[in-house]
Amino acid sequence: MYDFLLTVLLILSVIIVISILMQPQKNPSSNVFDSNSSEALFERTKARGFEAFMQRFTAILVFFWLAIALVLAILSSN
Repeated sequence: MYDFLLTVLLILSVIIVISILMQPQKNPSSNVFDSNSSEALFERTKARGFEAFMQRFTAILVFFWLAIALVLAILSSN
C-alpha cells in the first residue's frame, strides 16, 4: 500500500509540474518591477477557457497530492 501511494505521489508530482508549466502567462512583460506593468500585476481578472480549466485542474491535482502525502506521513509514522 505504501509503495503504491508513493508511486502515485511521484506521478502526480510530475503531472503537477507539467500542468503548472502549461498555464498561460498572465503578464507578457517579463520585468515585474517595471512601473508601467506594476498595476497590472495586482489586477484580478477572471480566468476563462483554457486558463480556467488549467487552474481548476492544477488545484484538484494539488489537493490529491496533499491528501496522499498526508496518508503517507500517517503510514510512515506507524
